[in-house]
Amino acid sequence: MSRGFVKESDQEEPIVVPPRAALPDNTTNYVTPYGKEMLEKEKTNLEKQRAELDIKDETERRRALSMVDGKLNLLMERLKTAQVIEPKNQNQNEVRFGAKVKFKMNGNIQEFQIVGVDEADVKEKKIAFISPLAKALTSKKEGDQFEFKLGEETRPIEILEICYV
Repeated sequence: MSRGFVKESDQEEPIVVPPRAALPDNTTNYVTPYGKEMLEKEKTNLEKQRAELDIKDETERRRALSMVDGKLNLLMERLKTAQVIEPKNQNQNEVRFGAKVKFKMNGNIQEFQIVGVDEADVKEKKIAFISPLAKALTSKKEGDQFEFKLGEETRPIEILEICYV
């Protein structure tokens, strides 16, 4: 049927599913064991949400299902590509994926854990392994001092402590 014969009120806006955290093309989807567990819990919650969807209006139900299904599809792709890295199996003497790193930058002591893109959360002191800071810290050892270029600025960093949990 031609769109000319459809009432404007019958036309639905397409559902826009929010994208997951960016993972560059051809980049392995590394996750910590905790990150994998988080993804599995998210899957369980979305499946439960889908099963318990109780909306009588057919249009609203279809829209809600589309949103949940879209989120589930993106999540399933992440789970399918997830490669778990055990932090305790990493070289304990240098910064690698999963490490908690305490360092001094511009005289301020900071601490972050290097994690997968889906579990990164600066408020929880977790940064993605693809972030510029994580890349700069990787392969460094305790006591190493180096310059970290951030845009036009250069900041001195000293690695104070590396630990794997």
